[in-house]
Amino acid sequence: MKNLANFFIVTIAAVLTLIYGKNLLIPFVFALLLWFIVKEITNVLNRVAFIRKTFPMWLKHVFTSLIIFSILGFISTILSNSIQHLAKSYNKYQNNIDSLIAEVKTKLNIDLVKVVKDHAGDLDFGQILSSVFNSLTDILGNTFMILIYVLFIFLEQSNFKPKLQKVFTGDQQMAKISEILNNIENSIAKYLGLKTFVSLITGVLSYITLLIIGIDSPVFWAFLIFLLNFIPTIGSLIGTLFPAIFCLLQYGEFTPALLVLGIVGAIQVLVGNIIEPKLMGNSMNVSSLATIIALSFWGAIWGITGMILSIPITVILLIIFSQFPATRSVAIMLSEHGDIKNSN
Repeated sequence: MKNLANFFIVTIAAVLTLIYGKNLLIPFVFALLLWFIVKEITNVLNRVAFIRKTFPMWLKHVFTSLIIFSILGFISTILSNSIQHLAKSYNKYQNNIDSLIAEVKTKLNIDLVKVVKDHAGDLDFGQILSSVFNSLTDILGNTFMILIYVLFIFLEQSNFKPKLQKVFTGDQQMAKISEILNNIENSIAKYLGLKTFVSLITGVLSYITLLIIGIDSPVFWAFLIFLLNFIPTIGSLIGTLFPAIFCLLQYGEFTPALLVLGIVGAIQVLVGNIIEPKLMGNSMNVSSLATIIALSFWGAIWGITGMILSIPITVILLIIFSQFPATRSVAIMLSEHGDIKNSN
């Protein structure tokens, strides 16, 4: 009974810390991911003998970090320009709502149209777009804080292993900790690499589709699809609905929206159900139920950012839990088929 009470106390304290400390924790988590990405890119560069022998490690870290932050700055500029363009076109979209509702009323002749019109009259689409944009740029707005975190993580990197060796004095303990860290690194590296690749395919194909259809700011919507694709299960659905609904408001006709819904939806199905499973297989080893629960939990705590991070965090927890007898049963429940050998 005492252990159960302690468990609930620790759980409640952890959840409250995650909620009220998210302004500090989210930049730190992204700093860890950025540090991890820089480290992986540096390892790839070191495979080239000339680069490995000529340039010091710190210079390669700085060079890679500058490239990543330049890309983030470029993305931020594109998003800013796109949202400004969409906001300026708000009046045109608002006028299309009336013609769209009139067409629905003529074809369906139901009282529901009046209800839809009442709600649509209060719809501030520009505000919705601003909310979406603000969610996407929260991370970019914390760039300075993330940069500070990354800098100190790199400074601490050289001392991290000696500290672990002093904490875990036994060779067996140290070997176990090293194995856990290596498993986490390999799993997250594979997930981020493959997920980024398949999301990029989805984003590029969606951009070509949206460009041909003629939707305003196709780069913005393609990037939104790319980003939302990192959210498991519902991300691809939301990424398809957003541009389809916007296309409906932009043209005031059903045909362009149905084209977006059909073609972009087909791309999502093709990539998500055929290409991605073949590339990833069951390497993440996370059950569907655990995925949904993690998505809901982290989404409720950290919003869209939490949804994007839900799978990496769950994979890390599964690997850690699988190493200790007291939490091994939790790892089994989180795993896809109850087999956690691949997580060790």
